[in-house]
Amino acid sequence: MTDFKIPAPGEPAPPFCLDGASRSGVSLEDYHGRWVVLYFYPKDNTPGCTVEAQEFSALKDQFAELNAVILGLSPDSIKSHQNFTGKHDLQVELLSDPEHEILKRFGAWRLKKNYGREYMGVARSTFLIDPSGVIRRTWPTVKASGHATEVLAALKALV
Repeated sequence: MTDFKIPAPGEPAPPFCLDGASRSGVSLEDYHGRWVVLYFYPKDNTPGCTVEAQEFSALKDQFAELNAVILGLSPDSIKSHQNFTGKHDLQVELLSDPEHEILKRFGAWRLKKNYGREYMGVARSTFLIDPSGVIRRTWPTVKASGHATEVLAALKALV
């Protein structure tokens, strides 16, 4: 499947319920009344994904002051997320989507190219969801370093 649709600002965020590194059955509905930063990343313990998770973790309190929670999502297993979280003392909830169901709903499971080879994989992307469950900002392609600061600035402008 090469087609994907990235939900646009103003659209309701696709619902989800996934198991996380610290608890089972984490859903968007759990955070009704709060801002949600939902970021998609390719793989635990890789350089870019580690930087991104560490930067979001470092800013967790500033996001919390703005009534926001940070959720990371990848196809990795719960066990992998738990190891990743423990190894790097991450302060964000990491959700597991091994079947790529939610990744597809958000348009984050896409055709990628690397050294001339095409394959399906996770496109690093982020969605800022308001307290009523509506997407307010999207970043369909993301560079890991500095991204958390950019998301925080966007949230501050909206709050």
